[in-house]
Amino acid sequence: MITSLPNLLTLSRIAVIPMIVALFFFDGDAARWAACALFAVAAITDYFDGYLARARQEVSKLGRFLDPVADKLLVVTLIVMLVAFDRMSLVTVLPAIIIVCREIIVSGLREFLATLQISLPVTSLAKWKTAIQLFALGFLIVGDTGPDFMPVQLIGEIGLWLAAVMTFITGYDYMRVSAPHMIEDEPGDGGQPAKTAG
Repeated sequence: MITSLPNLLTLSRIAVIPMIVALFFFDGDAARWAACALFAVAAITDYFDGYLARARQEVSKLGRFLDPVADKLLVVTLIVMLVAFDRMSLVTVLPAIIIVCREIIVSGLREFLATLQISLPVTSLAKWKTAIQLFALGFLIVGDTGPDFMPVQLIGEIGLWLAAVMTFITGYDYMRVSAPHMIEDEPGDGGQPAKTAG
């Protein structure tokens, strides 16, 4: 049900994206910190929507669809804006590209496996990757407007590199699990029928 609390939290994560984007067009420290605050709230809802859905027994097909879509929209949009506004060094663009490519590949794998009625569960490493990635992006939003005693930009860039390494590993794991299903012959092509989860 779209009006359930978990789904509303997920939708709020999507709704906040235009506000974060708009703040990039305003100069000054206040705009950066406001964008970071909105991003932090959106990131927190990523935990609570799933937790509440399970606790309240409101897990739904709509929620399972919306949650990863909201996550990817938030992350990819923010990466695009950070690159567009020169908020990350040139060398940090590489891990950003790795992260975006992985999101596209995993989305494609999930869609493909869904046609075979096979799920692609999220691993513990993937959850850690998401957490580190969100923290890194938050630091990059603030950038050089952060406190003088803390290398905020550097922390964000190191965090993004770490997230990219974990992204590569988890992406490889997902490909390894999915590969056998992709090379199976279709029925009628001289091979065995594609397996489906029972």
